[in-house]
Amino acid sequence: MKQTSIPFSIKLASMKRPNNQMVISALGKDRPGLVDDLTRVIYDLDCNILDSRMTVLGGEFAILLLVEGPWNQLARLEGQLPDLERNLGLTIVSKYTEPPEGPYDALPYTVDVVSLDHPGIVNSLAAFFSQRGINILDLNTTSYAAPHTGTPMFAVHMHIGIPPGIRIGLLRDEFFDYCDSLNLDAVMEPYKQDF
Repeated sequence: MKQTSIPFSIKLASMKRPNNQMVISALGKDRPGLVDDLTRVIYDLDCNILDSRMTVLGGEFAILLLVEGPWNQLARLEGQLPDLERNLGLTIVSKYTEPPEGPYDALPYTVDVVSLDHPGIVNSLAAFFSQRGINILDLNTTSYAAPHTGTPMFAVHMHIGIPPGIRIGLLRDEFFDYCDSLNLDAVMEPYKQDF
């Protein structure tokens, strides 16, 4: 019987990806090249960045990474973190994690809120969703001056997961009434992939 070999490209496509994951958060003085320096170490260890958030907050640069790789390479990366802290001037925290279990059947929605800037906006929105068992999956805020008046404004952009069984129409009505009572302009719509 003649043995047939499986083409290399098919073997690669069918190989299971490593499921060892680590979350790394880093905070340090903002400067050019910081992302390059940190991600180069991850790349050199044959690990992959699955997800990331990076932003400048004040004069600090905040980085949040989900890194995946073989367990031994993640262990090597973990061992290099103290040196990276010293060499890059960062405060780094890491934690092993696992991929989410099972299918997540919540409906993804986007929420945008704009208002005059005042304390407690994020907490008020978080409380509204928390009381209804709705998970906030991603949240970004920004402060800015209104174009013509210079009035301090605050904007919130979030992705939420609405569990099955919640009536979307009723939730939207409750949310808009809640935002009206706090003088917040709000939009809630099904999530659309940004890119």
